[in-house]
Amino acid sequence: MPDYKAFRVELADKIAHVQINRPEKINAMNADFWTEIVEIFREIEDNDEVRVVVLSGAGKHFSSGIDLMMLASVGAQLGPDAGRNARTLRRKILELQASFNAVDNCSKPVIAAIQGYCLGGAIDLVSACDMRYSTTDAQFSIKEIDIGMAADVGTLQRLPRIIGDGMMRELAYTGRTIDGAEAQRLGLVNRTYTDQDALLEGVLDIAHQIAAKSPIAVRGTKEMIRYMRDHRVDDGLEYVATWNAAMLQSADLRVAMAAHMCKQKPEFAD
Repeated sequence: MPDYKAFRVELADKIAHVQINRPEKINAMNADFWTEIVEIFREIEDNDEVRVVVLSGAGKHFSSGIDLMMLASVGAQLGPDAGRNARTLRRKILELQASFNAVDNCSKPVIAAIQGYCLGGAIDLVSACDMRYSTTDAQFSIKEIDIGMAADVGTLQRLPRIIGDGMMRELAYTGRTIDGAEAQRLGLVNRTYTDQDALLEGVLDIAHQIAAKSPIAVRGTKEMIRYMRDHRVDDGLEYVATWNAAMLQSADLRVAMAAHMCKQKPEFAD
């Protein structure tokens, strides 16, 4: 994978490990972050060797959210005309939304490994992932309310489907911090670990389990889950019937069935 300024990306054993790499800035999301994450997930999407993505943060914290210096630079572009200011701000917000849409739209499962701070924009980011895991002492907060704005990069749209509407409203209105243990009770994270080393070991183990499955079957499963967010059950059943009419002809089905019958581990092509 190419080199990046805000990230370190490694590919091993069919798993792309995408790590926010600004530990000296608490992995704050600067301008490079927002452009590079789109490039990274485009590379991942086009690389059939990648079957699973693990998203983490270097150092003690996952991410403190959007870099306030970047917000200040956007403010510096505003002038006296309210209409033109609105046009500039709307364009910038849609640009930032596209960065996390790239994560959400990835056809491969994306697993977030969270330690330390997961604040503001970092909640938007992990909400776009398939699954989330954290250390017990991780700290989560929808911080936008504390700087006088509504979260606008995906938290308010995606988080209700993860933790429910009422709890999302409580966290969004109050900005209060919850730890990993409470995040697990709410369903924000699937599981917690005692420390960062155990977290990464556990998440990579789950990633390896997924990477060993048929990539065709995993992609189809993710596509059906995504489709059902915005459609009725009968629409979903019709879609999966059409999808599997093609995908059940894949060699992966025969490979999986033969391996199961022989009690062997299947090996799937990329």
